[in-house]
Amino acid sequence: MAKCPISVFIITRNEEKRLPRTLAALDWVDEVVVVDSGSTDKTVEIAAASGAQVMHRDWEGFGPQKVFAEQQCRNDWVLNVDADEVVTSELADEICALFSQGTPEPSAGKLRILTVYPGSDRPRPFADDFNEVRIYHRRVAGYRDHPVYDRVEVKAGTAIKQFAAPVWHFTVLGWAEFVDKENKHSSFLAEQQAGRRRSSLGVRIYLEMPWTFLKFYLLRRHVTGGWRGFFFSLSAAYARTLRIAKMLDADGSDARLTSSKKEDG
Repeated sequence: MAKCPISVFIITRNEEKRLPRTLAALDWVDEVVVVDSGSTDKTVEIAAASGAQVMHRDWEGFGPQKVFAEQQCRNDWVLNVDADEVVTSELADEICALFSQGTPEPSAGKLRILTVYPGSDRPRPFADDFNEVRIYHRRVAGYRDHPVYDRVEVKAGTAIKQFAAPVWHFTVLGWAEFVDKENKHSSFLAEQQAGRRRSSLGVRIYLEMPWTFLKFYLLRRHVTGGWRGFFFSLSAAYARTLRIAKMLDADGSDARLTSSKKEDG
């Protein structure tokens, strides 16, 4: 069976536990490109053994890594998949159906990204997490070079197709890892957003946790996930609040350092 003329690109770092499942679900594509930012586990070996094109690039943020990976692809049609995501067989069939009568005109497509909790093997009932442009022709779309907000920018007037079948997102392997991951991620975000929109942080620190919890629990339907959905929503709300606290703390540290320098001077 001929493979679909699409290049998939993945950025990685220490993903030996989740990457095999991701790669195994991509046997229908023409090319897989893996850009690693310095794994110390077997990530690189696993990717190479699967037949992927593997290369190293020092970490400069999400956007820069994905822009670089995108540029390494040999096909004009590309699909971005994270190392903890799995393209379902239904989505693979849906994508390949577009190429069954020849290469489609340049356009883009949105994919539903559904969270799978630790201890589960599929998304919760009625899951509704993210819907993002992930597949596109490079003539009309591409990732923007932003260290935090790694979103695809689509040229005006470009047709965007909504795919029905989802991608499954195995965000963490256990709840302890989830808390550790959110702590590290909040530090990265706070560092990248230093000096931005500080005037509102003093208010947001009080509102972020209840608002984020309700957004995840009700609007994104984690309410259907039982105790796992409740804990996921609570942890996400805490992580968002923690990021604001770290930004406020950094502000205070900078102010104290400036004051100290003036007194010393």
